[in-house]
Amino acid sequence: MQSFEIDKTDVQKVKKAILAGDETLKEVLEEYHASEIAILFERLAKSEQQYIINLLPAEIASEIISEMDEESHPEDLLFQLHPDKRTEIVEELDYDDATDIISQLEDHEQREILEDLEDDHASEIRNLLTYDEKTAGGLMNTDLICVNINLTKKDALDEIIRQSEEMEEFYTIYVIDDEQKFRGIVSLEDIVKARHSAKIVDLVKMDAVYVHPDTDQEEVADLISQYNLTSIPVIDNYEKLLGRVTFDDVIDVLEAESTEDILKISGVSEDEELSGNWVEAVKSRLPWLIINLGTAFLASSVVRYFDPTIKLIPSLAAYMTIIAGMGGNAATQALAVTVRRISLYDLTDKQAYRTVLKEFTVGLINGAANGIIVFVFAFLFDGNPMLGLVIFLAMTGNLVIAGVTGAGIPLILKRVGIDPAIASSIIITTFTDVFGFLLILGLSSKLLL
Repeated sequence: MQSFEIDKTDVQKVKKAILAGDETLKEVLEEYHASEIAILFERLAKSEQQYIINLLPAEIASEIISEMDEESHPEDLLFQLHPDKRTEIVEELDYDDATDIISQLEDHEQREILEDLEDDHASEIRNLLTYDEKTAGGLMNTDLICVNINLTKKDALDEIIRQSEEMEEFYTIYVIDDEQKFRGIVSLEDIVKARHSAKIVDLVKMDAVYVHPDTDQEEVADLISQYNLTSIPVIDNYEKLLGRVTFDDVIDVLEAESTEDILKISGVSEDEELSGNWVEAVKSRLPWLIINLGTAFLASSVVRYFDPTIKLIPSLAAYMTIIAGMGGNAATQALAVTVRRISLYDLTDKQAYRTVLKEFTVGLINGAANGIIVFVFAFLFDGNPMLGLVIFLAMTGNLVIAGVTGAGIPLILKRVGIDPAIASSIIITTFTDVFGFLLILGLSSKLLL
């Protein structure tokens, strides 16, 4: 099945259906999945979104709102609905989805929504709102199926059937003891296949992986990926089972974290929304550009220092841009690989050393290979083998510096507690520009004049 992409034809079809009336609109909306309607909402006005949500049953409307992108602000759409419709939708949402959406509202707006809910729904959501949204507690859903470790197969199946009436999907059965403490997990398949006289205590896997509510969301995602889990239990310090984090929530986390890292490496604040307006973009990017401007002045000061050399050998100006540009590209490659390694693994000192050594070797080989190409170019077009030698040495040296800084800077920043994706790109660009100019101009001053 292909992924759904917004098409002008789809948007126009929905807009015409809105004008045609409820029955026509219902027929058109039946052609789309809830997640596809959520994507279409990006191109519809708020009034059109409200019209559609009010028209649809709460079950479908809740799916659409839960699938909406954060930047489309589903919380605003939800709050602007009539209180009765709003309450129906919230009570259809999974607790974790409802919490994610409501948490984006102002405190008084949250209170207004929660006061209209049934006590058990409101209580669950209030509890989840106390956790940081980027932790296991903020991701977890308190809807789960758990059975007592002392139950027989028959009693356990009866309990699973009873608890599953209010759940759409479940993959894992959580096992607790008489004190409500988490004891492990058991699959529905194992229970069904077990002999009639079996007890849960005979089937439970007690070495199950679990997390605490304050576990960072990236660590949760890593554990689910590492152990190929469909969900992971969340327990407190007293071993009480609090909830579960499912793989679909982890997919959202991985997407968000990847987007955040890409923006940071590019020198863009994580606060900038991908669909935000130009004012937000300027506020997010301008500070980093000003910092980058300061580092550019540092590189230009090197060029100014060697101004007499450039006047005597004008062709150096053309090669300077090549050396600096190649260094910047090589450093970005090393940076991207290293930041990704840091995000996936907790590197030991030995692994960090090997990472830098690897990038040193890669830089040396790539630098020499590109240096030879530029040497031949300089020899053929400028007829000066010594100029070619200078450029070869400068290219090789700058790509070595690019590899070492591209790997070393993020590792150092990580060690001192700074997010390596935030400042690395500006620092390594400074290194490759300054040392690239210093190498080609310094070597030219010594070897060509």
